[in-house]
Amino acid sequence: MRLLVKNMVCPRCISAVKSILVSEGFTVKSVTLGEVETEESLSDEERQCLSEKLQEIGFELLDDPRSQLVEQIRVAVLKWVRMEEERPKLSECLSRQLSKDYSALSKLFSEVKGITIERFAIIHRIEYVKELLCYSQLSTSEIAYRLGYSSPAYLSSQFKQVTGMTPKEFRELGHHKRISLDAL
Repeated sequence: MRLLVKNMVCPRCISAVKSILVSEGFTVKSVTLGEVETEESLSDEERQCLSEKLQEIGFELLDDPRSQLVEQIRVAVLKWVRMEEERPKLSECLSRQLSKDYSALSKLFSEVKGITIERFAIIHRIEYVKELLCYSQLSTSEIAYRLGYSSPAYLSSQFKQVTGMTPKEFRELGHHKRISLDAL
């Protein structure tokens, strides 16, 4: 059975969700960001119990199809932001991955989240830039290339627009204020 789980953003999230499923006696086929597949189907009672256990550690089991699709979009954007290979246009990537028209995806996402997919992607990209500035020795030019920006100047401009400072100022600041991915 395929289940969608909201707020999974990292390998530790995957591990925590898998641990709960195993402790509840389910045979886990796979766990990826936002998605779980079990051998068994869940009864209503099991679904409720699992939902409560997941909520205790900050996750949400998604039942409604609109919420499920929004979560799939969110996870796809996260993966797109962190792509190492050449990055396709976000709209094309989402349409292909979710087999839906981008305008329909965009409309739904904006209605449910109150933010456009594009703005959501920009915020995530900037958070990833912050991470790379904090924890790597990569230059702004190398980060711009790695994240598919057209130029380091464009990265710096977008970074300043979102954070109010340049990447250099951010790096020199020393105490790096970042937003947790599940809060975005």
